[in-house]
Amino acid sequence: MAINLDAIKQKLNSLQNVTSKQNNLWKPEPGTQVIRIVPYQYNRENPFQELYFHYNFGGKSVLSPMSFGRPDPIMEFGEKLKSTGSSDDWKMGKKLEPTMRCYVPVIVRGKEMEGVKFWGFGKTVYQELLGFIADPDYGDITDPMAGRDVAVEFKAADQTGKSYPETSIRVKPNQTPVTDNKAVLEKIGNQPKITDVFKEYTYDEMTQMLHNWLDPENSEESESAPAKEAKPESANKSSISEASSVAKVDDVASAFDSLFNE
Repeated sequence: MAINLDAIKQKLNSLQNVTSKQNNLWKPEPGTQVIRIVPYQYNRENPFQELYFHYNFGGKSVLSPMSFGRPDPIMEFGEKLKSTGSSDDWKMGKKLEPTMRCYVPVIVRGKEMEGVKFWGFGKTVYQELLGFIADPDYGDITDPMAGRDVAVEFKAADQTGKSYPETSIRVKPNQTPVTDNKAVLEKIGNQPKITDVFKEYTYDEMTQMLHNWLDPENSEESESAPAKEAKPESANKSSISEASSVAKVDDVASAFDSLFNE
């Protein structure tokens, strides 16, 4: 039996992608760490890069093409559900909307020789950082010569006593150059693209993911395989409601085809 070279290549790319994420992403550890936001090499006017994700979709996080202004079949299906007039469908449709997460290039103080990493955070931290930049008393904290370091305090869920962790920031008062080390400066100028860190799926691949998610028992194909040509069928609101309760549906594939290809 011949080895499946396509499957081997796919697995290799998957492993390399995981390694890329681990090397290029930074997550604060419990306690306080100091970082410096640096200019983004591929967009000098704005280091804050907004990306959209479907979290925990089929057991993983999926980058939405919406991040690049392209159609997202998962979001499109969610919009169809929201338009049916059913409250259950509307709730399911909301769950299929991608979530924004902002990424910014940073160097971690004390680990400057590791080069630029991307720190990802949600709306609250994003607004706080933009608030500092908009404040004339602080100004452009990302300026390489007259910017400011940022202290990031992270508390895990078990420390906060809540069901979620907390991140707080404090911008340092002193203005300092980002570095006086030539080697570190070279690393800052040789940073990766944030869009190279996350795998971007094609429209057909994401359509197949959605199909598999709706009908997991019959999803024998790889998630990365293109979706089969759909056969449009008429669908009423009851069939759409069935699609919202995946585990109880006998013919999810038909509901999917009729909804998604109307």
